[in-house]
Amino acid sequence: MVKAALARNVVGIIGNVISFGLFFSPAPTFYNIIKKKDVEQFKPDPYIATVLNCAFWVFYGMPFVHPDSLLVVTINGVGLVFEFVYLTIFYIYAKKEGRKKLGLYLLIEAILFGAIVLITILALHGTTKRSLIVGILCDVFNIAMYVSPLTVMAMVIKTKSVKYMPFWLSVANFLNGCCWTTYALIHPFDIYVLVSNGIGAISGFVQLLLYAYYYFWGENNDVDANNVPKPTIAEV
Repeated sequence: MVKAALARNVVGIIGNVISFGLFFSPAPTFYNIIKKKDVEQFKPDPYIATVLNCAFWVFYGMPFVHPDSLLVVTINGVGLVFEFVYLTIFYIYAKKEGRKKLGLYLLIEAILFGAIVLITILALHGTTKRSLIVGILCDVFNIAMYVSPLTVMAMVIKTKSVKYMPFWLSVANFLNGCCWTTYALIHPFDIYVLVSNGIGAISGFVQLLLYAYYYFWGENNDVDANNVPKPTIAEV
C-alpha cells in the first residue's frame, strides 16, 4: 500500500510538471500581445473554457468531494492562475466589444460554477455522490479540451501538410494523458481521471500518428496561418 501511494505521488508529480508546461505554452502569444498592445484576431475562447475546466477539477479534488486528490488540486490551481493572467492581458488590450464579451462569458461561468458547488454541497451527501456528479462534469470539459485539436487534424488531412500542426503540443498532450491515466489506475483507483485522460492519451497518439504519416509522405503546402484554428490546452 505504501509503495502504491509512493508510485501514485511520483506519477502525479510528473503529471503536474507536464501539465505546467501545457499551461505555460501560450505565454509567448500573450507576450506578443503585450508588445503589440493589440489582441488583433486573437480569440480568448479556449482560455475561458479552461478556466471553468480547472475550477471544476479543483473543486473535484477537495477532500469533501473526492479525497486523496491533492495533486489534482495543485496543478489545476496553478492552471487557474495562468488562465486568469492570460485573460487579464486580453482584457487590457482588447477593444470595448471584446471586453464586454469576456466579462459576460466569465459571469456566466461563475454563475454555473457557483450553482454546481451549492447543489453539490447542499443536495448531495457523501463523497461518492459528489464525486459522481462533479467527476462527470470534469470529464465532459476535459474530453472537450483533448479532442479540440480535431480541427487542426482535419486541416492536416486536407492540406496533406503538418506545417501548422503543433508537434510538441501533441507530444505533451499524449504524455499528459498517459501520465494521468497511470495515476488514475494506481490505488486508490479514480475512474473520473481515467476516462477523460485515457481518451486524451488516445487522441494524442492519433495526432502523433497523423503527424508522422504526413511528415514523411505529405506535402509542404503553403497554407494561410490565419485560417488555422489555434490549439487549446488540455489538462487533468
